[in-house]
Amino acid sequence: MAVPHGCHATVPDAKYSSVKSCVLIFLVCEVFFSLASGLPACGQTTNLLKIQSVSVNGRLMSADGLAGKVRLGAFPKSASFTFGPVTNTSRLFARLRYKLEGYETNWNANGGQMRVSVSFCDGTRRKIREDSFKVGGDSLGWNGALENSTLIHRQETAVVPPGASRLWVTISSAGPPQSVGLYVVKDLVVTRNASASGVHDALLRSDDAVDESASNWIRDGTSPKAWIRDGSNPNMAKIVELGQYSKAKALAILDDDPGGHAEWHNNYDDAPQVNPGDRIMIEWNELYTMGVGDDFSSRNYEDLPPGKFRFVVSEVTALGLPTGVEASLDVWVSPPIWQQPIFWAVSLLLIIALAVSSSRFYTSRVMRHELARMERQRELEQERLRIARDIHDDLGARATQISMLSSMSPNDPSFPNNARADLERIFNLSKELIAALYQTIWTVSPEYDNLYALGNYICQMAERLCGSARLRCRLQVDNLPSQIQVSSQTRHNIMMAVKESVHNVVKHAGASEVTIKVTFEGKTLRIVIQDNGCGFDLAAAATGNGLTNMERRLQDIGGTCVVESRPGQGTTVHLQLVIPLVQPDSWPGGANKKNHGERHEHDLE
Repeated sequence: MAVPHGCHATVPDAKYSSVKSCVLIFLVCEVFFSLASGLPACGQTTNLLKIQSVSVNGRLMSADGLAGKVRLGAFPKSASFTFGPVTNTSRLFARLRYKLEGYETNWNANGGQMRVSVSFCDGTRRKIREDSFKVGGDSLGWNGALENSTLIHRQETAVVPPGASRLWVTISSAGPPQSVGLYVVKDLVVTRNASASGVHDALLRSDDAVDESASNWIRDGTSPKAWIRDGSNPNMAKIVELGQYSKAKALAILDDDPGGHAEWHNNYDDAPQVNPGDRIMIEWNELYTMGVGDDFSSRNYEDLPPGKFRFVVSEVTALGLPTGVEASLDVWVSPPIWQQPIFWAVSLLLIIALAVSSSRFYTSRVMRHELARMERQRELEQERLRIARDIHDDLGARATQISMLSSMSPNDPSFPNNARADLERIFNLSKELIAALYQTIWTVSPEYDNLYALGNYICQMAERLCGSARLRCRLQVDNLPSQIQVSSQTRHNIMMAVKESVHNVVKHAGASEVTIKVTFEGKTLRIVIQDNGCGFDLAAAATGNGLTNMERRLQDIGGTCVVESRPGQGTTVHLQLVIPLVQPDSWPGGANKKNHGERHEHDLE
């Protein structure tokens, strides 16, 4: 394709321009990465400053073996950190500040010191007395820069000593040799109150040193000079501008040399004359920030709490601006053993193990005691069963034999009549003896230690007593399970109380009918004996052994006996007892009966 006329020369120029652009971009990137590689990263510890050692409770640990972190243990009484330049550098730092992050919020620094001093001299320039007014650290009005910081007013007084004739004012950084920082003094005025009227004479002003037309605002044209810069490095004595908009000039010491100092002072040749006894007042406005340019320094902490901290040391300029040189060390104060998770985990495991062991021991002990009790109970039941069988087989058989013989002998015609009467009495007594023996057997034998057997025996006893008295008896027995255990003592006391109540009906009530109700609901056994006899007045009735015995028998087994009666309305006896629901798996009298759980009700004429 043909190239238009006039355009063929622009193509090589465009290619050459693009090559130059690529080369330029490459060189810029190379320079940028070269510079960036030489700068410390943000938060990175440089190799100029180092935490030299840590001392914990007087025990020294070298920083070479700390690997950037240190464990102080629990309850450190004192912890001291020593820091300074690395061993292979001769650099003297301007100002060092430090803090323990996580424990402190503000930076700390070793306080430098500068001063305004008033010296009183004689005619030979011999100093008679010097009054110094020192400052250190940061003033209340210092905000990090001259433009937005505020001056603080100060006023001091002095009395001219005897022999003094001249006054000399000095603004100096010659405090501790390594003090660095900024000290600004503005509107310094020295006045004297020498007259009786109280008129103040101005002897010296700091504004006399300022010449705003000069390049450095220092007045050099007067002869002799009103104010002189002095010290090992006079160039650090400056005049600075204050304020953001309306600039004001002030004397200042900007000391950034830890090995030197500077000062402003008035010219002695033109020093104000004073007289002994004069009252001198010095007032000025000041602003300052200062520290110490340390080779090595240390910071001590007392009774640090448990936690993780970070001790940081940073270099700043004379004005307090960070230089990027810093060193740090991670600090871990161990919590006491009872605040550590492993302690609670181990304690929990020990508590669980102790609880399990105690539970197993208690359960085993209870089981042993229960087994021993059951064994004793079994032995006792076996003994009771043996006694009941012996009574039945021996005494019962003999008493039955006596009863049979006495019942058959009266039929023999050869027996005289008086002998027949005696045999009749023997027969009746033997029947009573047999009944008493069977009652004893019923009480002793463990086969009847259940609620069903108790209800059954109450029915049999009531039938026998009422039958012999030809008294109509109504029996109502409801839901008496055979699985409920009733001890022999409980059965005996209940049986005797019911027997006593029925005997009272037979002997004293003159009743034609007696009703006995036996119920069991929940855990409560209730027995009610009610008759339609003559009744009696409980308040007027004499206390007899029968009622008292009934009440005592029920109280002995934890029950109650209540008697209700009115003349002509019969008598009702309420027996009530709470029986624990104990249902053993195997109980001698616990076999299910055919009528278990059925309502049993019948009348006897």
